[in-house]
Amino acid sequence: MGADQFDKPHDQGVFFNWYFLALYLANVISITGIIYIQNNVGWGLGFGICFVTNAIGLVVFLLGKRFYKQVKPKGSPFVFIARVLVAAIWKRKASAATSRDTDYYYGDGTLVDNTIPTKRFRLLNCAALKTETDKQFDGSYARSWKLCTVKEVEDLKTLMKIMPLWSTGIFLGTPIGISTSLFILQALTMDRHLGPQFIIPAGSFAVFNLLATAISIFVIDRFVPPKLTPLQRIGIGHVINIVAFIVSALIERRRLGVVREHNLMNHPGSVVPMSALWLVVSLSVLGIGEGFYLPGQVALFYEEFPKSLKSTATAMSSLLIGIGFFLSAAITNLVDRTTGWLPNDINQGRLDNVFWMLAVIGVVNFVYYLICTKFFKYQNQNVELKN
Repeated sequence: MGADQFDKPHDQGVFFNWYFLALYLANVISITGIIYIQNNVGWGLGFGICFVTNAIGLVVFLLGKRFYKQVKPKGSPFVFIARVLVAAIWKRKASAATSRDTDYYYGDGTLVDNTIPTKRFRLLNCAALKTETDKQFDGSYARSWKLCTVKEVEDLKTLMKIMPLWSTGIFLGTPIGISTSLFILQALTMDRHLGPQFIIPAGSFAVFNLLATAISIFVIDRFVPPKLTPLQRIGIGHVINIVAFIVSALIERRRLGVVREHNLMNHPGSVVPMSALWLVVSLSVLGIGEGFYLPGQVALFYEEFPKSLKSTATAMSSLLIGIGFFLSAAITNLVDRTTGWLPNDINQGRLDNVFWMLAVIGVVNFVYYLICTKFFKYQNQNVELKN
């Protein structure tokens, strides 16, 4: 809804930047301030603050209702996808290759929005091909499960074109899901003192990742040239994530070295005399990567998805995160069963090898991403990712 208030892709991209900035800053407040209040003052006050905050947000939202540009819903956006597929299968024997542009159904009998059948995925063109059986009693044509408009067919082609790029985000989110758990395991074994008295909770180290993401989004929005395309922004995020896993592997190797120096391998629960603040380095690099690719992904999907699927486009990144975290559990379980890298006492394991594995997965996924971008062209702009 927020992006619908803007017409230009650049303005929509800026909105997504600030949306994610607000989201990450809110997460920082929640896992620091709110949790501190719940642990040290009371859960009632913590939940009360959350209630008041949500109520204020709702009031502010409703006060702006009369200023919003509201797009009227037009039914389920997935119906046209099903209709195109059904019609294409029904008319699969029809010859669309030799048909003229006037043989296709455009909705009102004209070339709507200069949309003509393209050659890519030409088998789907049959869904918009007019035949005698499609004629009604008065000789006209109407949309049905056997006849779709050219615009609907081309919208489905656009969706199919971007899905390979979307899939690259799965193995971008999976390593992050794995590393999120590993960072906590590392922090539990390290010196988490911040000053003589205060000890940083292991779970709170995620705040450094969130802060790095929020700061990087702000810097990107303010200082990075607007000519940076979403594809380039996502690609930079891929590279930074690979660097983050390499840094994580090197830090873990150093931690294991300290474990061996002090003969702590057979002493479960012992604190390794190495500051857990070393983890801030890798968490920050990982956060900077997220600052590049997360808003870039949403902006790309929103720009390229058909108009009827704009709301779906903004949910695609969340879907990627969900799939990535499910796969992270599966891969972690596989590594645990097939290697000795993840024992109960990580001081006896090889967590650095896990990070090296994640870096290799990132490199392979980045190569796959470059291949996808090679064949991808923006729908509304004549720009390409320069490799």
